[in-house]
Amino acid sequence: MRYIDLGLIVLYLVGITWFGARFKESQRSLKDYFLGGRNTPWWAIGFSIVSAETSTLTVIGTPALGFAGNFGFLQVVMGYLLARIVISALFLPHYFRGELYTAYELMQRRFGLRLRRLTAGTFLLLRALAEGVRVFAISIVISIILGTGEIASIVVIVCLTLFYTFEGGMTAVIWTDVVQMFLYVGGAIVSLFVILHQIPGGWDEVFQKGMAAGKFQVFDTRFDLGVAYFTRQYSFLAGFLGGCFLTTASHGTEQLMVQRLLSARNEADSRRALFGSWAVIFFQFTLFLTIGVILWVYYGNTGQQLPQPADRIYPEFIWHSLPVGVSGLVIAAILAAAMSNLSAALNSLASTTVMDFYKLKFPDHEEGYYLRLAKMATLVWGAVLFVIGVLARSVKSVLEAGLGIASILYGALLGVFLLGVLTKRVGEKAAMTGMLAGIVVNLYVRFATDVAWTWYVLIGTTVTAAVGLGASLVWKNEEAH
Repeated sequence: MRYIDLGLIVLYLVGITWFGARFKESQRSLKDYFLGGRNTPWWAIGFSIVSAETSTLTVIGTPALGFAGNFGFLQVVMGYLLARIVISALFLPHYFRGELYTAYELMQRRFGLRLRRLTAGTFLLLRALAEGVRVFAISIVISIILGTGEIASIVVIVCLTLFYTFEGGMTAVIWTDVVQMFLYVGGAIVSLFVILHQIPGGWDEVFQKGMAAGKFQVFDTRFDLGVAYFTRQYSFLAGFLGGCFLTTASHGTEQLMVQRLLSARNEADSRRALFGSWAVIFFQFTLFLTIGVILWVYYGNTGQQLPQPADRIYPEFIWHSLPVGVSGLVIAAILAAAMSNLSAALNSLASTTVMDFYKLKFPDHEEGYYLRLAKMATLVWGAVLFVIGVLARSVKSVLEAGLGIASILYGALLGVFLLGVLTKRVGEKAAMTGMLAGIVVNLYVRFATDVAWTWYVLIGTTVTAAVGLGASLVWKNEEAH
C-alpha cells in the first residue's frame, strides 16, 4: 500500500466534501438550492460547465481514444462551438424571459403541461442511464487504487458526493466544480510531463512516431455515398455535425446544463459562461488525446502488456508507474472530475423531479417543505444512480457508451425544443407525436443498424421535427401557445 498517495486521495475526498458542505447555510429557498441564488459570477459557471461536460468518461476514456486511434475526436469538439452559437441565438433569450427553474417550463409555456412532463421525464431517464455509466467509470479508478470490488468503490464516491450535494445545493455544485476542474486539468498536465520524461527522446520521439502513424490526424475527409460512411464514428461530417447536435441538445435542452445557464445573473453572463467554457473544453480534450498518444509510444517502446479494457490504460499507468505523490495527486484529480459531474447530475435530477412533477401536482405547500423534498429527492436519485452503475459494468468504452446512451434521447428532446422556438403552428399533440417518433427511430437505429452514435442526435432531431410538422397538418385546429 502506498500510504503517501492514499493519504493525498483521502485528504482530497475529505477536503472537497467539507468545502461543499460549508454552503449549507446559504440554502434558504428553492432558488438558492437549484439556481445558487442567481448571484454566481459567469466565469465560475463557465468552469462548472466544463466540469459537467467532462466527467470521468473524458479523463479515462479520451486517452484510450488517442491510444487506439488519432485526434479525430476533435472534430466532435469543433462542433461544440457551432452548438454554442445556436444555443445563444435560439434558446437563451427564451430561458431569460421570466424566472425559470428548469428547461421544461419552457415547454409548458409553449405547448402545454403534458409535453412539459414528457420532456422532463425523458431527461430523468436519459440522465439516470448516462450518469449510471459515469458512476461505473469511477469504480474503475478506485478498484485500481484499493484493489476493492467495483461495487464497494461505487458506494464510497456516491456517498461522499451525496453528502455535500444534499447540504450545499447548486452553490456547492458550482464552486466545488471550479476547484475540481483546476485539480483534474492540473493533474493531467503533471502526468503528461512525467510520462514524457520516461520516454527516451521525449516529445521529439513522440511527435515523430505519432506523425508517422497518423496519430495526430484530426480531419477524416474521406467521403462516399455508401452506407458504410455512416458507420464511421469520426468522419468529418459525423464528428462536426454530431458534436454540434449533441451539444445543442445537452446544453440547450438538458437540465444538467441549462440549470447552470439559468444560474447566471443575466442572459449576457450566461452567454459569456457558455462560450468561455468551449475554449477550456477544446484545450482539455487535446490534452487528454495527447496523453493517449504519449502512452501509445511508451507501451510500444517498453513492450509491456496492455491493461484490459482500454479504459484502464491511463489510470493504471498513473497508479503503477508515476512517482509516489504524483500518482496520488493525479488519481485525486480523476476522482474530482467524477464527483463534480455526479453532484451536478444529482441536483438537476432533484430539481426536475420537484419542479416539473411534484410541485405541479401539489402547488400549495410552503417553500421550506419543497426544500426538504428537494434534499430527499437528491438522496433517492443517489440510490438510483448507484444501482445503474452496478448494472453498467459490462460496457466496453465508457466514453462512447455514455455518449451513445444520451444521444438516443437527445434527438427527440432537441427536435421538440426546436419546434417550440422556431414554429408557431405546431401544437402539443403534434409535438408529442414527433418526439415519440424520434425516440422510436433512434432506438431502431441503435439496436438494429451499425450507424455510428455520432449520427443519433441528428437523426432523432430530424425525425422529431419532420413528424411534428407533418402531424400539425392533421391536428390543424389544435391550439398552439
